[in-house]
Amino acid sequence: MNWLNGLIDLPWWAYIVVALVLTHITIASVTIYLHRHQAHRALDLHPIASHFFRFWLWLTTGQITKEWASIHRKHHAKCETAEDPHSPQIYGIKKVFWEGYELYRAEAANKETMQKYGHGTPDDFLERHLYSKHNTLGPVVMLLIDLCLFGVNGIWIWAVQMIWIPLTAAGIINGIGHYWGYRNFECEDASTNIVPWGIMIGGEELHNNHHTFGTSAKLSYKWFEFDIGWMYIRSLQICGLAKVRKIAPKMTLSAAAKRELDEASLQAIIANRYAIAANYARTLKGTVGEEVERMRNSAKLPQIDFDPVRQMKIWLKQDAKDTPEQDQKILAKVLAESTVLEQIYQMRQELTRLWERSALSRPELVKLLQDWCNRAEASGIAALQDFSFRLRTVV
Repeated sequence: MNWLNGLIDLPWWAYIVVALVLTHITIASVTIYLHRHQAHRALDLHPIASHFFRFWLWLTTGQITKEWASIHRKHHAKCETAEDPHSPQIYGIKKVFWEGYELYRAEAANKETMQKYGHGTPDDFLERHLYSKHNTLGPVVMLLIDLCLFGVNGIWIWAVQMIWIPLTAAGIINGIGHYWGYRNFECEDASTNIVPWGIMIGGEELHNNHHTFGTSAKLSYKWFEFDIGWMYIRSLQICGLAKVRKIAPKMTLSAAAKRELDEASLQAIIANRYAIAANYARTLKGTVGEEVERMRNSAKLPQIDFDPVRQMKIWLKQDAKDTPEQDQKILAKVLAESTVLEQIYQMRQELTRLWERSALSRPELVKLLQDWCNRAEASGIAALQDFSFRLRTVV
């Protein structure tokens, strides 16, 4: 009966380790190959690395590259709208978490999505005659391999492999990653970072960072965040198997502030607009807290059922068009009771004109930026003055 143990006989805990290692290779294949390489072109992969990932995904998921890339690209293009293939804001968190794979399969049958968003995906002999044509064969081959190697234990190892991507990618990332977590940036959708340590799901846990900088090969942004997928990409790069095309810009400051701003300053501010918006909210948080406390003591603070300081920080990160309609009504009531908050908020929204699509020329935008800094420094609000001085150092 030794054949029931397969070719490799292991202690019970080693089978668990094997299952975790196998599923982690699959996660790495999804995030590096399907997501960052194919869907977003954030990096180029050597044919050896590219084909290994494609072959492994065929074995462990039966995934067709064109379908995955097309659906994900449409998700970014139509995020949080009725056309988003899997938004919990539209379908509800329960449906996306538990039925995310079914939503994926329904969108994969949409020929228009495949034609519009599937450009640039593999279309070679193997893709046409094996990977796409016989995509269900891969998991069958994987089952036979697991049975040969691990015997009866191969059955549950295979089952874990098969459920891993539908649960983590379709459920956790597409569901929880747009519903619960923290946000570094108030981008135009509801994406969140689930946890700051992207290990179990290959770095995809840092979903808000990804939606803010969609073409970045690196998903971590703040110093305490870790993206294991980026570690693998750097390792592949050192071995000559990958070439990074783009990562998220990092705001850097010069030692001296520019008295007269120029087009280089404007370009740096536009490139770092999300970081600047977050920095603005953080810099003004103390002033907002003091003003809210003053309003509360003078009974001028409107009756609201949330922390006004925390909510103001969110509103100050956002461009006005991204603030939900119900929030805009509450915000208007708060601003009507405070000239300080009104000034802080309006100054923040004026910054939007620097990076929104506008008919203004570059020289006109530079003039607008210079005027903004002059007025901020003359406002009498210390935190606003500090922010303006720091804005003059962005390079």
